[in-house]
Amino acid sequence: MRMTVGEILKACGGELLCGDVETVVTSVSTDSRQIEPGALFVPIKGERTDAHTYIDATFAAGAVASLTEEHARMEDTHAWIRVPSTQTALQLIATAYRTQFAIPVVGVTGSVGKTTTKEMIALALSAGKNIMKTEGNFNSQIGLPLTLFRLEPQNEAAVVEMGMSDFGEMSRLAQIAAPNVAVVTNIGISHIQQLKTQQNIMEEKLHIIDRFTSESILFLNGDDPMLAGLRGRMQVRMRYFGMQPWCDYRAEQIEFHPNGVRFVFCADEVRQQVELPVLGLHNVTNALASLAVSQVLGVDLQAAAEALKEYRPLAMRQQIHRRSGITIIDDSYNASPDAIKSSLDVLQTLREQDGRCIAVLADMLELGALEDRAHYEVGAYAARTGIDALVTAGERAKRIAEGAGEITPKLPCFVCATNDEAVAALKGYLQRGDVVLVKGSRGMHTDEIVKRVLANL
Repeated sequence: MRMTVGEILKACGGELLCGDVETVVTSVSTDSRQIEPGALFVPIKGERTDAHTYIDATFAAGAVASLTEEHARMEDTHAWIRVPSTQTALQLIATAYRTQFAIPVVGVTGSVGKTTTKEMIALALSAGKNIMKTEGNFNSQIGLPLTLFRLEPQNEAAVVEMGMSDFGEMSRLAQIAAPNVAVVTNIGISHIQQLKTQQNIMEEKLHIIDRFTSESILFLNGDDPMLAGLRGRMQVRMRYFGMQPWCDYRAEQIEFHPNGVRFVFCADEVRQQVELPVLGLHNVTNALASLAVSQVLGVDLQAAAEALKEYRPLAMRQQIHRRSGITIIDDSYNASPDAIKSSLDVLQTLREQDGRCIAVLADMLELGALEDRAHYEVGAYAARTGIDALVTAGERAKRIAEGAGEITPKLPCFVCATNDEAVAALKGYLQRGDVVLVKGSRGMHTDEIVKRVLANL
């Protein structure tokens, strides 16, 4: 990136306490440990730490400017910029920087599958364009602005993940990123504790189109009942992807095999064979979105499909580990009812002859009033898929075991209070040929279970 201190002042309405308006900023960081020469440091006040205490250290590391909420006067050769809120200023500066790029910006949101869909879209688009994408899950009120600062003149398109958990957040993100292509993967019940209803969740996510123009386009998952219900009801250009026969972009002739899935991508008269090296019907849906966006943005469809053969899941997202004759599916990054159900389906596709399918499921968080029912229904679904054993971890997950027991009373269930107990239960139970799914909300740290089980094999 490149902005002068003067341009930054204009963008955020700040007051220059000292320094030169002609100073050039070449990066922006909120992390004092990751300062590059030429950086603007944005100190954020957190629950435990006020990053203003690190401003001097960032200058020593090469920063040339810093925002501040706490200083009214300063004498220094570095640029100090006073603002009412450093987080708001960060967003305003990113908004201004985004306007320098007249390129397609694809915004991706949804209750489940945002990151995977973002990765697939970026991969497919990269077959024909120079792409900037969100790294990891930098999709928040702070993460999204930092992502946009990575835009460079050579970029021909950007793919940005946009996450929200409360009212008003998506609208702010839309103002910053100004996506002219948007993808909504689904409407689940993640964050329903804050947003109260699925209708509210959908309405908030749809603020992703707040900066749309007449040329912008919205892609929706036609297999999601709530999104399907929007057909003909929105005053924007819309396209649907999914398995429904009326969808604009469909998957047909779906064939699962031990290492992935094949299907035919269909759009009007277009037919394209696609092969993915990952499992699960949900990944077919994610790939449909990526190919739909690629086609609309002018990328050769065959080249985009070829690029998807190289897709690899990110850490803790259905990563498959095979050791000592046992298969571990590490899907521990996060969890919601819909995500767990999709992962349970994947678990069954990996079942080995005479082997067992074992589900290790931990608490799902932020479900509010739906918490009890959601855990119970996940357990019932797990039992219906035909799992051979269930291990639960956490207080809420006890209801998963109860739901499973209601459907299959003789199902072996290990109800554990902690990850340690879950590891101990598995240690004495696993045998060659087993396939094990590990999944829970991020706050449950179920990746610890995966690491320790693998270490013991």
